[in-house]
Amino acid sequence: MKVNPAYNTKESLLELYNKPLLELVFEAATVHRQFHNPREVQMSSLLSIKTGGCPEDCGYCPQAARYHTDVEAHKLMTVDSVIEQAKNAKANGSSRLCMGAAWREVRDNKDFDNVIEMVQAVNDLDMEVCCTLGMMNEDQAKRLKNAGLFAYNHNLDSSKEFYGDVISTREYEDRLNTIDNARKAGITVCSGGIIGMGEAIEDRVGLLLSYMEMENPPESIPINALVAVEGTPLEDQKPIEQWEMIRMVATTRIAFPEATVRLSAGRTKMTMEGQALCFMAGAGSIFAGDKLLTTPNPEFNEDKEMFQILGLIPKEAFADGEKPVSKPDPIIEARKEKEAQRAKELAEAKIASAGFSPRKVTVS
Repeated sequence: MKVNPAYNTKESLLELYNKPLLELVFEAATVHRQFHNPREVQMSSLLSIKTGGCPEDCGYCPQAARYHTDVEAHKLMTVDSVIEQAKNAKANGSSRLCMGAAWREVRDNKDFDNVIEMVQAVNDLDMEVCCTLGMMNEDQAKRLKNAGLFAYNHNLDSSKEFYGDVISTREYEDRLNTIDNARKAGITVCSGGIIGMGEAIEDRVGLLLSYMEMENPPESIPINALVAVEGTPLEDQKPIEQWEMIRMVATTRIAFPEATVRLSAGRTKMTMEGQALCFMAGAGSIFAGDKLLTTPNPEFNEDKEMFQILGLIPKEAFADGEKPVSKPDPIIEARKEKEAQRAKELAEAKIASAGFSPRKVTVS
């Protein structure tokens, strides 16, 4: 049951969201135990492979080039650097790596070729690979799928009605189209939203309704609390109470019984008790590591201690689906073949010129 038919209208979702908190958590915990192991929580790591300089105007994002924040722009990481970071994340307990690039959209260039190689390499480490790269077309999605991508993250952020108050450089339909392209390629979808941006409760359930209306709702739904960053339009937003996160997690769990509800940004403002209630209400994943792209996050050791105290077990990779098979990428293989041929020609030219000495010219 991907969607709970009892809550497929805005009115029924609002009624659910506004239930007394403990009743809501109890109902969510009951649903969670029917479809998931309540002790399992996946530890995931989020890595910014290309930081800053984004041309979009998302009001919450410190990576937008038009805002004056402390985020420094960095070019795309090397494949070797990503592999090193992935190995470190796995050694610390993460079974999923999400790679994020501050792009408006994927472009068919050398950078995307490098991302394909990153996906192949991380998949070979037996980690679930998730990417969030902005908008992409169907052909680009197919390349990622063939490389071994397990999931594509593309958040709707909020309801369709509130979306325009936060973002003007990309339409809501653009986001839905990208999700559809991931689906067509056979990639699982990770898509959720942010609460605390000044939206109404109707907008929070409106986000969930957008997923309700999909023919195939996301396998993963991350719930983020706004991390207000100085220099962004939302810098003065008052932080939400942790009870709001608990309520949103619980509502999402009940509405989408089979999905993994991911407790994402904003955990640094939550107590361990607050996080425990989120796990009880159905959160099945956290991001581990000291940073989420560019914003702070609890460190690995803090989360390991929390797991031990609460009796939680790290979820293994590919527990919810088969490991993708990484296939050779024709574009990359052709490029490597061309580079190898060029290197061979240069080597042969060097050998041929080894015994060459220029003719001496005597000028009288």
